[in-house]
Amino acid sequence: MKDTAKHQGLRNQLVKLLQDKGIVDKNVLKAISTIPRHLFLNSSFEDYAYQDKAFPIGAGQTISQPFTVAFQTQLLEIKKGDKILEIGTGSGYQTAVLYLMGAKVYSVERQNELFKQTSALLPKLGIRPKHLSFGDGYKGLPNHAPFDSIIVTAGAPTIPKPLMAQLKIGGKLIIPVGDENQIMIKLIRKNETQFEKHEYGDFKFVPLLEDKK
Repeated sequence: MKDTAKHQGLRNQLVKLLQDKGIVDKNVLKAISTIPRHLFLNSSFEDYAYQDKAFPIGAGQTISQPFTVAFQTQLLEIKKGDKILEIGTGSGYQTAVLYLMGAKVYSVERQNELFKQTSALLPKLGIRPKHLSFGDGYKGLPNHAPFDSIIVTAGAPTIPKPLMAQLKIGGKLIIPVGDENQIMIKLIRKNETQFEKHEYGDFKFVPLLEDKK
């Protein structure tokens, strides 16, 4: 599990690209400049790890392109100590970004193969989320709610009501909503029943799968 000066140079180039694309949150950029993304990918993709592209990670899932990770994370406006629920642990790369920014991360993954891989990988990299679980992301983690923020890393046809219910007042939910393509949505919980909605353009994610039991 090597991380070399060459890898750091590639990360620096990636950070510059993300800045050119409009990412301004210094803490997001610092996390991306620090985390060895190549270690979250199959070794056959290592030469491409710092391109701004998504790649397959197994179980029909992908590691999101760095711009998407940075964009969603920037929308969260993370403060150190924020309690954040991540729906879709995947490779663990987004988890690592949240962790390095000082968040207390709770994450759910429904693909057991990825859950096992990522649960083994993160501690080796010194990344220790508060809670990793294998389960249905649509349900969130009610036993650990409420959360300061929730980030969903897969496309949902609609916004799952259980996730809305698990937000603190003033909390933010960042979720791509749509079928083939998605619109990035930010919901801010104003009170027990009201949410303020903002839209941030088109994205393309793998689908958020719901257990039909």
